[in-house]
Amino acid sequence: MGRLVGRRALFAVPVVLVVTFGVFAIAAASPFDPVKAYAGTAALGADQETLDRLRDNLGVDRSFVARWWDWLASALTGDLGHSGVMRQPVAQVIGERLVWSALLCAVAFAVAVLAGTILGVLAARRPGSMLDRAVTSLAYVLEAAPVFWIALLAVWLFALQWDVLPAGGLTDTASRQVTPGQVAGHIVLPAGVLAVSQLPWFTLYVRQGVGDALAEDPVRGARARGLGEGTVLLGHALRSGLLPVLTLIGSRVPELITGALLVESVFSWPGIAAATVEAATAVDFPLLAALTVLATVAVLAGNLLADLLYGLFDPRVKLGEM
Repeated sequence: MGRLVGRRALFAVPVVLVVTFGVFAIAAASPFDPVKAYAGTAALGADQETLDRLRDNLGVDRSFVARWWDWLASALTGDLGHSGVMRQPVAQVIGERLVWSALLCAVAFAVAVLAGTILGVLAARRPGSMLDRAVTSLAYVLEAAPVFWIALLAVWLFALQWDVLPAGGLTDTASRQVTPGQVAGHIVLPAGVLAVSQLPWFTLYVRQGVGDALAEDPVRGARARGLGEGTVLLGHALRSGLLPVLTLIGSRVPELITGALLVESVFSWPGIAAATVEAATAVDFPLLAALTVLATVAVLAGNLLADLLYGLFDPRVKLGEM
Protein backbone atom coordinates (compact mmCIF):
# COMPACT_ATOMS: atom_id res chain seq x y z
CA MET A 1 0.00 0.00 0.00
CA GLY A 2 2.85 2.35 0.83
CA ARG A 3 4.39 1.83 -2.59
CA LEU A 4 1.07 2.54 -4.28
CA VAL A 5 0.59 5.79 -2.36
CA GLY A 6 4.19 6.80 -3.06
CA ARG A 7 3.87 6.18 -6.80
CA ARG A 8 0.63 8.10 -6.98
CA ALA A 9 2.16 11.01 -5.04
CA LEU A 10 5.10 11.17 -7.46
CA PHE A 11 2.70 10.99 -10.40
CA ALA A 12 0.64 13.84 -8.94
CA VAL A 13 3.55 16.30 -9.03
CA PRO A 14 3.89 16.61 -12.85
CA VAL A 15 0.09 16.48 -13.22
CA VAL A 16 -0.34 19.47 -10.89
CA LEU A 17 2.45 21.37 -12.66
CA VAL A 18 0.90 20.81 -16.08
CA VAL A 19 -2.61 21.68 -14.88
CA THR A 20 -1.57 24.93 -13.19
CA PHE A 21 0.51 25.93 -16.20
CA GLY A 22 -2.50 25.29 -18.42
CA VAL A 23 -4.70 27.43 -16.17
CA PHE A 24 -2.37 30.41 -16.46
CA ALA A 25 -2.08 29.91 -20.23
CA ILE A 26 -5.85 29.70 -20.77
CA ALA A 27 -6.50 32.65 -18.45
CA ALA A 28 -3.95 34.73 -20.35
CA ALA A 29 -5.82 34.01 -23.60
CA SER A 30 -9.18 34.89 -22.04
CA PRO A 31 -11.08 37.86 -23.53
CA PHE A 32 -11.92 39.13 -20.05
CA ASP A 33 -9.93 42.10 -18.78
CA PRO A 34 -8.73 41.45 -15.20
CA VAL A 35 -8.12 45.17 -14.61
CA LYS A 36 -11.71 46.15 -15.40
CA ALA A 37 -12.98 43.18 -13.39
CA TYR A 38 -10.85 44.25 -10.42
CA ALA A 39 -11.94 47.90 -10.62
CA GLY A 40 -15.60 47.07 -11.17
CA THR A 41 -17.87 50.01 -11.97
CA ALA A 42 -15.05 52.43 -11.11
CA ALA A 43 -13.33 51.40 -14.35
CA LEU A 44 -16.12 53.01 -16.39
CA GLY A 45 -15.13 56.51 -15.32
CA ALA A 46 -11.39 55.98 -14.96
CA ASP A 47 -8.94 57.43 -17.49
CA GLN A 48 -6.44 55.32 -19.39
CA GLU A 49 -3.53 56.45 -17.22
CA THR A 50 -5.24 55.16 -14.07
CA LEU A 51 -6.06 51.86 -15.73
CA ASP A 52 -2.47 51.49 -16.94
CA ARG A 53 -1.16 52.18 -13.44
CA LEU A 54 -3.53 49.57 -12.00
CA ARG A 55 -2.51 47.14 -14.72
CA ASP A 56 1.12 47.62 -13.75
CA ASN A 57 0.37 47.12 -10.05
CA LEU A 58 -1.49 43.90 -10.76
CA GLY A 59 1.26 42.65 -13.03
CA VAL A 60 -1.17 41.88 -15.82
CA ASP A 61 1.26 42.90 -18.58
CA ARG A 62 3.82 40.30 -17.49
CA SER A 63 3.93 37.03 -19.39
CA PHE A 64 1.79 34.22 -18.00
CA VAL A 65 4.91 32.05 -17.68
CA ALA A 66 6.50 34.55 -15.29
CA ARG A 67 3.30 34.87 -13.29
CA TRP A 68 2.95 31.09 -13.14
CA TRP A 69 6.50 30.65 -11.91
CA ASP A 70 6.11 33.34 -9.24
CA TRP A 71 2.86 31.80 -8.06
CA LEU A 72 4.38 28.32 -7.97
CA ALA A 73 7.41 29.49 -5.97
CA SER A 74 5.16 31.24 -3.45
CA ALA A 75 2.77 28.29 -3.24
CA LEU A 76 5.61 25.96 -2.30
CA THR A 77 6.22 28.16 0.75
CA GLY A 78 2.53 28.10 1.71
CA ASP A 79 1.63 31.49 0.21
CA LEU A 80 -1.14 31.00 -2.36
CA GLY A 81 -1.25 34.69 -3.16
CA HIS A 82 -3.95 37.33 -2.90
CA SER A 83 -7.25 37.21 -4.73
CA GLY A 84 -7.91 40.49 -6.47
CA VAL A 85 -11.58 39.87 -7.16
CA MET A 86 -12.37 38.61 -3.64
CA ARG A 87 -10.08 41.15 -1.91
CA GLN A 88 -8.78 38.39 0.39
CA PRO A 89 -5.83 36.02 0.62
CA VAL A 90 -6.50 32.94 -1.50
CA ALA A 91 -6.02 30.62 1.48
CA GLN A 92 -8.71 32.51 3.38
CA VAL A 93 -11.11 32.42 0.43
CA ILE A 94 -10.75 28.65 0.12
CA GLY A 95 -10.77 28.04 3.87
CA GLU A 96 -14.07 29.88 4.37
CA ARG A 97 -15.84 27.99 1.58
CA LEU A 98 -14.22 24.58 1.33
CA VAL A 99 -15.85 23.17 4.46
CA TRP A 100 -19.34 23.80 3.08
CA SER A 101 -18.52 22.34 -0.33
CA ALA A 102 -16.96 19.29 1.33
CA LEU A 103 -20.03 18.83 3.53
CA LEU A 104 -22.36 19.05 0.55
CA CYS A 105 -20.33 16.57 -1.52
CA ALA A 106 -19.88 14.11 1.36
CA VAL A 107 -23.60 14.00 2.21
CA ALA A 108 -24.63 13.71 -1.44
CA PHE A 109 -22.07 11.01 -2.18
CA ALA A 110 -23.08 8.94 0.84
CA VAL A 111 -26.77 9.17 -0.06
CA ALA A 112 -26.07 8.26 -3.70
CA VAL A 113 -24.00 5.20 -2.77
CA LEU A 114 -26.53 3.97 -0.18
CA ALA A 115 -29.63 4.57 -2.31
CA GLY A 116 -27.93 3.23 -5.45
CA THR A 117 -26.92 0.04 -3.64
CA ILE A 118 -30.43 -0.56 -2.32
CA LEU A 119 -32.12 0.09 -5.67
CA GLY A 120 -29.53 -1.95 -7.56
CA VAL A 121 -29.93 -4.96 -5.27
CA LEU A 122 -33.73 -4.80 -5.47
CA ALA A 123 -33.58 -4.67 -9.27
CA ALA A 124 -31.03 -7.50 -9.51
CA ARG A 125 -33.05 -9.92 -7.37
CA ARG A 126 -35.59 -10.49 -10.14
CA PRO A 127 -34.21 -9.51 -13.56
CA GLY A 128 -36.90 -8.51 -16.01
CA SER A 129 -39.53 -7.95 -13.35
CA MET A 130 -41.68 -4.84 -13.11
CA LEU A 131 -39.47 -3.47 -10.33
CA ASP A 132 -36.32 -4.11 -12.37
CA ARG A 133 -37.72 -2.33 -15.41
CA ALA A 134 -38.96 0.59 -13.30
CA VAL A 135 -35.62 1.08 -11.52
CA THR A 136 -33.62 0.76 -14.75
CA SER A 137 -35.88 3.17 -16.63
CA LEU A 138 -35.69 5.72 -13.82
CA ALA A 139 -31.89 5.42 -13.77
CA TYR A 140 -31.63 6.07 -17.51
CA VAL A 141 -33.95 9.08 -17.27
CA LEU A 142 -31.97 10.62 -14.41
CA GLU A 143 -28.71 9.85 -16.21
CA ALA A 144 -29.83 12.01 -19.13
CA ALA A 145 -31.24 14.86 -17.02
CA PRO A 146 -28.93 17.88 -16.50
CA VAL A 147 -28.20 18.55 -12.86
CA PHE A 148 -29.22 22.22 -13.08
CA TRP A 149 -32.61 21.17 -14.50
CA ILE A 150 -33.12 18.78 -11.60
CA ALA A 151 -32.14 21.55 -9.19
CA LEU A 152 -34.59 24.05 -10.66
CA LEU A 153 -37.34 21.42 -10.67
CA ALA A 154 -36.64 20.64 -7.01
CA VAL A 155 -36.83 24.33 -6.06
CA TRP A 156 -40.12 24.74 -7.93
CA LEU A 157 -41.66 21.63 -6.36
CA PHE A 158 -40.40 21.51 -2.79
CA ALA A 159 -39.84 25.21 -2.09
CA LEU A 160 -42.40 27.07 -4.21
CA GLN A 161 -45.29 24.63 -4.64
CA TRP A 162 -45.20 22.61 -1.43
CA ASP A 163 -43.18 25.05 0.71
CA VAL A 164 -41.65 22.22 2.77
CA LEU A 165 -37.97 23.02 2.26
CA PRO A 166 -35.98 26.26 1.94
CA ALA A 167 -35.07 27.29 -1.60
CA GLY A 168 -31.45 28.08 -0.88
CA GLY A 169 -28.83 29.55 1.37
CA LEU A 170 -27.18 28.13 4.45
CA THR A 171 -29.47 29.58 7.13
CA ASP A 172 -32.80 31.36 7.42
CA THR A 173 -33.00 34.92 6.12
CA ALA A 174 -33.40 36.56 9.53
CA SER A 175 -30.81 34.39 11.26
CA ARG A 176 -27.57 36.00 12.42
CA GLN A 177 -25.72 32.81 13.27
CA VAL A 178 -25.20 29.40 11.75
CA THR A 179 -26.81 26.56 13.72
CA PRO A 180 -26.66 22.81 13.01
CA GLY A 181 -30.44 22.64 12.75
CA GLN A 182 -30.62 25.31 10.07
CA VAL A 183 -27.74 23.79 8.13
CA ALA A 184 -29.43 20.38 8.27
CA GLY A 185 -32.66 21.84 6.91
CA HIS A 186 -31.01 23.86 4.15
CA ILE A 187 -28.72 21.07 2.93
CA VAL A 188 -31.57 18.66 2.15
CA LEU A 189 -32.42 20.07 -1.27
CA PRO A 190 -28.90 20.72 -2.64
CA ALA A 191 -27.51 17.45 -1.29
CA GLY A 192 -30.57 15.56 -2.52
CA VAL A 193 -30.26 17.01 -6.02
CA LEU A 194 -26.53 16.29 -6.16
CA ALA A 195 -27.16 12.73 -4.92
CA VAL A 196 -29.86 12.19 -7.56
CA SER A 197 -27.40 13.30 -10.26
CA GLN A 198 -24.96 10.57 -9.13
CA LEU A 199 -27.57 7.92 -8.36
CA PRO A 200 -28.04 6.32 -11.83
CA TRP A 201 -24.46 5.13 -12.18
CA PHE A 202 -24.35 3.45 -8.78
CA THR A 203 -27.75 1.87 -9.31
CA LEU A 204 -26.86 0.43 -12.71
CA TYR A 205 -23.42 -0.77 -11.60
CA VAL A 206 -24.81 -2.51 -8.52
CA ARG A 207 -27.62 -4.06 -10.52
CA GLN A 208 -25.21 -5.43 -13.09
CA GLY A 209 -22.65 -6.61 -10.52
CA VAL A 210 -25.13 -8.31 -8.21
CA GLY A 211 -27.00 -9.81 -11.15
CA ASP A 212 -23.80 -11.37 -12.48
CA ALA A 213 -22.83 -12.59 -9.00
CA LEU A 214 -26.20 -14.33 -8.54
CA ALA A 215 -25.49 -16.40 -11.65
CA GLU A 216 -22.05 -17.54 -10.49
CA ASP A 217 -21.34 -21.06 -9.24
CA PRO A 218 -20.46 -20.08 -5.62
CA VAL A 219 -23.84 -18.40 -5.18
CA ARG A 220 -25.64 -21.35 -6.74
CA GLY A 221 -23.73 -23.64 -4.39
CA ALA A 222 -24.79 -21.55 -1.41
CA ARG A 223 -28.39 -21.89 -2.46
CA ALA A 224 -27.96 -25.63 -2.96
CA ARG A 225 -26.69 -25.92 0.61
CA GLY A 226 -30.00 -24.53 1.80
CA LEU A 227 -28.87 -21.05 2.82
CA GLY A 228 -31.59 -18.44 3.04
CA GLU A 229 -32.14 -15.94 0.24
CA GLY A 230 -31.09 -13.04 2.46
CA THR A 231 -27.84 -14.76 3.41
CA VAL A 232 -27.08 -15.61 -0.20
CA LEU A 233 -27.86 -12.11 -1.40
CA LEU A 234 -26.13 -10.10 1.33
CA GLY A 235 -23.37 -12.49 2.31
CA HIS A 236 -22.27 -13.72 -1.11
CA ALA A 237 -23.72 -11.89 -4.11
CA LEU A 238 -23.59 -8.37 -2.71
CA ARG A 239 -19.96 -8.57 -1.64
CA SER A 240 -18.87 -9.81 -5.03
CA GLY A 241 -21.22 -7.52 -6.92
CA LEU A 242 -19.99 -4.37 -5.20
CA LEU A 243 -16.40 -4.78 -6.41
CA PRO A 244 -17.03 -2.99 -9.75
CA VAL A 245 -18.67 -0.16 -7.83
CA LEU A 246 -15.40 0.56 -6.04
CA THR A 247 -13.79 1.53 -9.34
CA LEU A 248 -16.73 3.83 -10.00
CA ILE A 249 -15.95 5.94 -6.93
CA GLY A 250 -12.83 7.46 -8.42
CA SER A 251 -14.36 8.11 -11.83
CA ARG A 252 -17.35 9.94 -10.33
CA VAL A 253 -15.27 12.52 -8.44
CA PRO A 254 -14.88 14.91 -11.43
CA GLU A 255 -18.62 14.71 -12.13
CA LEU A 256 -19.33 15.24 -8.44
CA ILE A 257 -17.21 18.40 -8.40
CA THR A 258 -18.85 19.75 -11.56
CA GLY A 259 -22.31 18.96 -10.27
CA ALA A 260 -21.52 20.57 -6.93
CA LEU A 261 -20.55 23.83 -8.65
CA LEU A 262 -23.88 23.94 -10.51
CA VAL A 263 -25.91 22.95 -7.44
CA GLU A 264 -24.17 25.53 -5.26
CA SER A 265 -24.95 28.22 -7.83
CA VAL A 266 -28.65 27.32 -8.03
CA PHE A 267 -29.15 27.02 -4.26
CA SER A 268 -26.82 29.89 -3.25
CA TRP A 269 -24.82 27.44 -1.16
CA PRO A 270 -21.77 29.26 0.27
CA GLY A 271 -19.19 26.89 -1.19
CA ILE A 272 -16.44 27.42 -3.72
CA ALA A 273 -18.78 27.73 -6.72
CA ALA A 274 -19.23 31.50 -6.47
CA ALA A 275 -15.51 31.98 -5.96
CA THR A 276 -14.77 29.80 -9.00
CA VAL A 277 -17.14 31.73 -11.25
CA GLU A 278 -15.84 35.12 -10.10
CA ALA A 279 -12.23 33.99 -10.44
CA ALA A 280 -12.87 32.77 -13.99
CA THR A 281 -14.67 35.90 -15.19
CA ALA A 282 -12.16 38.24 -13.51
CA VAL A 283 -9.13 36.18 -14.66
CA ASP A 284 -7.94 35.99 -11.06
CA PHE A 285 -4.78 33.94 -11.64
CA PRO A 286 -3.88 33.04 -8.02
CA LEU A 287 -7.41 31.99 -7.08
CA LEU A 288 -7.97 30.11 -10.35
CA ALA A 289 -4.73 28.19 -9.93
CA ALA A 290 -5.44 27.28 -6.31
CA LEU A 291 -8.98 26.09 -7.06
CA THR A 292 -7.74 24.05 -10.02
CA VAL A 293 -5.06 22.41 -7.89
CA LEU A 294 -7.70 21.63 -5.29
CA ALA A 295 -9.95 19.96 -7.89
CA THR A 296 -7.01 18.05 -9.37
CA VAL A 297 -5.92 16.74 -5.98
CA ALA A 298 -9.51 15.68 -5.25
CA VAL A 299 -9.68 13.67 -8.50
CA LEU A 300 -6.31 12.01 -7.87
CA ALA A 301 -7.30 11.22 -4.28
CA GLY A 302 -10.57 9.68 -5.49
CA ASN A 303 -8.73 7.39 -7.90
CA LEU A 304 -6.29 6.39 -5.17
CA LEU A 305 -9.16 5.65 -2.78
CA ALA A 306 -10.85 3.45 -5.38
CA ASP A 307 -7.66 1.42 -5.88
CA LEU A 308 -7.13 1.04 -2.14
CA LEU A 309 -10.71 -0.09 -1.56
CA TYR A 310 -10.44 -2.58 -4.40
CA GLY A 311 -7.27 -4.00 -2.89
CA LEU A 312 -8.89 -4.29 0.54
CA PHE A 313 -12.13 -5.99 -0.54
CA ASP A 314 -11.05 -8.11 -3.50
CA PRO A 315 -9.33 -11.28 -2.22
CA ARG A 316 -7.72 -11.80 -5.64
CA VAL A 317 -5.74 -8.57 -5.26
CA LYS A 318 -2.88 -8.38 -2.78
CA LEU A 319 -2.69 -4.85 -1.42
CA GLY A 320 0.94 -5.28 -0.43
CA GLU A 321 1.93 -5.97 -4.03
CA MET A 322 0.11 -3.02 -5.58
